[in-house]
Amino acid sequence: MTDPTANTANESVRAAGLRRMSEVYGFDMSDGPGDFFAHTADHLFANVWSRDGLVDRDRRLLLIGALAASGDIDVAEIQLGAALDNGELSPAELEEIALFLCYYVGWPRGTKLNAMVGKVVASRRT
Repeated sequence: MTDPTANTANESVRAAGLRRMSEVYGFDMSDGPGDFFAHTADHLFANVWSRDGLVDRDRRLLLIGALAASGDIDVAEIQLGAALDNGELSPAELEEIALFLCYYVGWPRGTKLNAMVGKVVASRRT
């Protein structure tokens, strides 16, 4: 027999995840299809990004560092923009992060991050 409250619970988790995604990224998030989106909204944002212990700025700093270390600079674009839009980091702080990370992730990856910082900052000035 199917639990009639399961659907309501899933909808509540999804709503919490979408709400948290909107807070983290600084724009309204709408629901999406598929398992990948479900895991992203229902677990990553409803649970992981909602935990106590770190503020969003701290999580974002860690994520930017992880993305730079893995070379996934294109994925960092949304994080850099959200950091600026949410007032978590300034353009000068993002530039300093890129320079600092050069020494830990290597100059090629740090340089790519610096270029992405420049692109994101410039897009906010127009």
